[in-house]
Amino acid sequence: MKMIPLLILLFLAPTPSLSAPTTLTVTPKTLIKSGDTVSIQWSNVPSPSKLDWLGIYSPPDSRHDHFIGYKFLSESPTWASGSGSISIPLTNLRSSYSFRIFHWADSEINPKKQDHDHNPLPGTAHLLASAGSVGFETGRGPEQVHLAFTEDASEMRVMFLAEDGEKRYVKYGEKKDQMGHVAAASVERYERGQMCDKPANSSIGWRDPGWIFDAVIKGLKKGVRYYYKVGSDSKGWSETHSFVSRNEDSNETIAFLFGDMGAATPYTTFERTQDESISTMKWIHRDIEALGDKPAFVSHIGDISYARGYSWLWDEFFALIEPVASRVAYHVCIGNHEYDWPLQPWKPDWSYTVYGTDGGGECGVPYSLKFHMPGNSSEPTGTRAPATRNLYYSFDMGVVHFVYISTETNFLRGSNQYNFIKHDLESVDRKKTPFVVVQGHRPMYTTSNENRDAPLRNRMLEHLEPLFVENNVTLALWGHVHRYERFCPLNNFTCGSMGMDGEHSEAFPVHIVIGMAGQDWQPIWQPRPDHPDDPVFPQPMRSLYRGGEFGYTRLVATKEKLTLSYVGNHDGEVHDMVEILASGEVLSGGVAASVKESETTSGSGSGSDSGPRGELTKSTFSWFVQGASILVLGAFVGYVIGYISHTKKAATSGRSWTPVKTNEDA
Repeated sequence: MKMIPLLILLFLAPTPSLSAPTTLTVTPKTLIKSGDTVSIQWSNVPSPSKLDWLGIYSPPDSRHDHFIGYKFLSESPTWASGSGSISIPLTNLRSSYSFRIFHWADSEINPKKQDHDHNPLPGTAHLLASAGSVGFETGRGPEQVHLAFTEDASEMRVMFLAEDGEKRYVKYGEKKDQMGHVAAASVERYERGQMCDKPANSSIGWRDPGWIFDAVIKGLKKGVRYYYKVGSDSKGWSETHSFVSRNEDSNETIAFLFGDMGAATPYTTFERTQDESISTMKWIHRDIEALGDKPAFVSHIGDISYARGYSWLWDEFFALIEPVASRVAYHVCIGNHEYDWPLQPWKPDWSYTVYGTDGGGECGVPYSLKFHMPGNSSEPTGTRAPATRNLYYSFDMGVVHFVYISTETNFLRGSNQYNFIKHDLESVDRKKTPFVVVQGHRPMYTTSNENRDAPLRNRMLEHLEPLFVENNVTLALWGHVHRYERFCPLNNFTCGSMGMDGEHSEAFPVHIVIGMAGQDWQPIWQPRPDHPDDPVFPQPMRSLYRGGEFGYTRLVATKEKLTLSYVGNHDGEVHDMVEILASGEVLSGGVAASVKESETTSGSGSGSDSGPRGELTKSTFSWFVQGASILVLGAFVGYVIGYISHTKKAATSGRSWTPVKTNEDA
């Protein structure tokens, strides 16, 4: 009889669920530095769908649809079982991360909510599990360290980022264990209210940008390696970095130049990111290692991070470049994706197809504060935003005078910028710096089918080209078009004599487009005017080499000769080069001996990447040593391999979107 009440109680008790709840775990909970990896594991996902996804959030309490990125669970080989794992390297955003798993089915796709690639944004209606928070260890010192030259060759600017505005310093010296000198850093930051448009000033794009520190090391000896670290005793110090100071007496100049690089992310986000940026930095890092104690610098001519209003992409960019930018000066000029917004102050009637919304509402603010270039050029924004800086400037590096200009602000005759360019070019001491290299973002010359910028190019030809020709500019380097293209010495679309076969040489500028460092949208070349819809793209005689491979250029100059080489990302080898004498005579334009014979044929065919035109000479360039290059990659390989393995957005069995290319990406 005693068993009956017990049976009744068991019958009336709630029946346990037949399926266990979804679990989500993340380890470790504390990371040391940017690039460290977390392992994310889940189990018991009911009725798994290929569209089930993992949301990555920072700050951890962000709204479901305000993720910084996402990954499909189907990137894990075991996703169909309802369990799996993914590893992701994280960048320090000065706020903790959290993670959430959502169920999402094909029937729930909203075609009106799309990312930059026109892929549907993940749905957040069915939250399955969440986990958090993951943070970074305190007291490890600042990050995002990068260098820049000042107007004084005996100085080096050091910039970095920290989570608060407390006082920080740079310790430095000629020996790694004797950094007895100290330089105090100034600090500033920008706020959400200073952004000019969405998404930069919206809750979906804005994240706390941290505090930007700026210090100048003075009284440097010429061509000497200095060791340094940044931070403070109370907040911690960074790892030790080093650089080689400028030597104005040097008979050699070395630089690495490119445009339109961007940054890679280990997740999909609202904007397309640039996986090729990893290879560009890898090969430049190799080249810098091979230099030993020779000074060099990097030149990035516009479209820097491609953040376009999503502020954490600036953090991803600086984390990517730090291994290079903490060793050599990293110089920039402004591009459309740093600046353009609907109410920008200089927007002539003829420019309605030129200047749009490419800056994502940033209106030059992050660019202006995160970098500090020589000179004091600036233009007011006409809004709460601070004046736009780093617009035009110049400096000497060895035997080359480098000039940076802005194609996004007024450059017409009579403007402040025009007056600067004119005075600067007329003041160059050609005995000291026999070569002059001008750099800007949008090209004066291109044979890509880029019609929207035609009104701008016409004004550049009218107002700027006469200054370049009259003052014997050696090279004019441009970005914006995500290709490599080298022209003959040009004046008003006419090739000057290259001094071949006893001809008198005409020292016209050699224009080269170098916007191939990372952004993956590549325009077509100009079709035939009478057959605009046929995929035949003749290569005009003025265009000597056209290439579609990602990469960068390497400049090496002595007082007698300047050599510019185009290095491809897929093999790290030279694919095109040009040699120019101090007189302006173009000695040769061709490819290195390693280039296949098939690449040295005439470029007058119909292929979109038609390569070199005419007879090419083998390079005598022996600066790069093959054996050493393999060894020095070790310093970078841990960083690169770890990052590359997580930036691939498509797993073999996973669901991924196919990138869609649009004209808006230039």
